[in-house]
Amino acid sequence: MNGIEVLLKEHENIQLFISAAEKICCGILDGDPVDGQLFQDMIQFGQDYADHYHHQKEEQILFHEMSTQLGPLAEKLIQHGMLVEHDLGRLHLSELKGALERYCAEPNTLDKLRILTELTGYTNLLKRHIEKENNAVYPFGQHNLSEECLGRIDCATEAFESRWTEKRQESLRFLEKLMKQTNAF
Repeated sequence: MNGIEVLLKEHENIQLFISAAEKICCGILDGDPVDGQLFQDMIQFGQDYADHYHHQKEEQILFHEMSTQLGPLAEKLIQHGMLVEHDLGRLHLSELKGALERYCAEPNTLDKLRILTELTGYTNLLKRHIEKENNAVYPFGQHNLSEECLGRIDCATEAFESRWTEKRQESLRFLEKLMKQTNAF
């Protein structure tokens, strides 16, 4: 798999997470309790897999190459689009974590609402973000970057992957458990 194919595969995993998260939110609306540990684990997945693993790979490798090699259009697309959305995702996770901590310390309706709001905001952002990357950003890079540059992306992706083997596997084990728990396949 080349570097961009790896990123696309990761999007598939993140979309599975989104499906499970939406089912969990719907369950809470239907009366299920807020499972603090499950939400902590979901926040951890978002931070570890979606952000530190996937988004950092995009930022440090693909987006860096696109910005330096493809000029102002790519730089604007990345700086004012993709990176802004990465930061917004981090904000949703941070706000979700705060609401969850308050709720677990003293359950209340307002923080339950904030938990649902931040998680659904995060999942909606990820859905739109993935669609843009899959249908516009990645194809733009694939069609306009030189073979030499795409080769550098592949090598850098492979090196990045080698440093993340254990944490990636841990995240994917959690995702598999989450999918079974929610029947969100």
